[in-house]
Amino acid sequence: MLARWGIRLVASLVGIAVGILLADALLTGFSASVGAIVAATIVFWVVHLVVDFLALKVLVRNPSIAVAGLLALASTIVSLVIVNIVVSGLRISGASTYVFATLIIWVTTAISVVVGGRRIREQR
Repeated sequence: MLARWGIRLVASLVGIAVGILLADALLTGFSASVGAIVAATIVFWVVHLVVDFLALKVLVRNPSIAVAGLLALASTIVSLVIVNIVVSGLRISGASTYVFATLIIWVTTAISVVVGGRRIREQR
């Protein structure tokens, strides 16, 4: 059980970090220093966990797949806004940058979670 939790943790952190790196490389309104990428990854992960928990466990108890996907997008953008406020060295300017950064991070995190899930199934 601890190994599965570790795989999920690493997969999530890698997905977030890759998403931040891609957003930094692809979006002109998104910039992050190396230290900010590390800090943003950790802060994003913590905030995303809290927002996801509140959204999926408290507000909506039995979400459909579509609602869960929308909540994941919403929690990603909320986490991104909080990270932008909290982490120095990270700058996001413009609404379109927020939208595209959210999509990039959401996609990379979703891919990493799928890969992590496959890795867990392979170990069984």
